[in-house]
Amino acid sequence: MDSKKTPPTPLQAQEICFGLNRETDERSLAAFLQRFAEPAFLQTLIPRLEDEEITSLLDFLSSLMHKHCSEKEYHRLFLKD
Repeated sequence: MDSKKTPPTPLQAQEICFGLNRETDERSLAAFLQRFAEPAFLQTLIPRLEDEEITSLLDFLSSLMHKHCSEKEYHRLFLKD
């Protein structure tokens, strides 16, 4: 998603879909990740994860951030320095 654009209206769960086009995929991914990060969902999911799953997820997300974000973006947007 282009960070310079105004963010589109968040999608409802029933509107999340993938494979139509890039714009829909990006909006759907944003909505999916927002729902994934909901505290009530995380409180349910995290205790059920195996140690290896926690490590794999952290490694995957860290790798994506390292690949696609500059150090400056990482500190400003993720760490909120």
